[in-house]
Amino acid sequence: MSGWLEHSVQVEVDAPIDLVWELWSDLEQMPQWMKWIDSVVILKDNPDLSRWKLASGSFEFTWLSRIVKVVEHQIIQWESIDGLPNRGAIRFYDRHGKTIVRLSIAYDIPGILGQVMDNLFLGRVVESTIQADLHRFRDYVRNLQEQSPTSV
Repeated sequence: MSGWLEHSVQVEVDAPIDLVWELWSDLEQMPQWMKWIDSVVILKDNPDLSRWKLASGSFEFTWLSRIVKVVEHQIIQWESIDGLPNRGAIRFYDRHGKTIVRLSIAYDIPGILGQVMDNLFLGRVVESTIQADLHRFRDYVRNLQEQSPTSV
């Protein structure tokens, strides 16, 4: 486990937890706010499994992810079962009309990246990217509410 890096970031979303949960739970929409996620495809024969593709510059990684725990309006926890080793959880905290979204992610550094990059530098890049992803999610929710305040 020595090659694993872990990060936790959070953001406050100015929307009720029902809406925030519904939007985040639609995993195939994640590339709209997650910079490095190129695609997410839910497997039709098993909705707890999804195929992910991460692309950044000349790097591209894929993995098969399994949802290991869901508590509606509270947590979605996952782990990869093939491909890029990773695991994590997204937690939701109701703040009376607003929602705190906290993303915790851990990943094993692929051998080639470990050889090329300093882990501390890589960790800072990943953490700032996922924090920006949560800010894009917050903006995504806000934009949906502005476009259609009664139907979202």
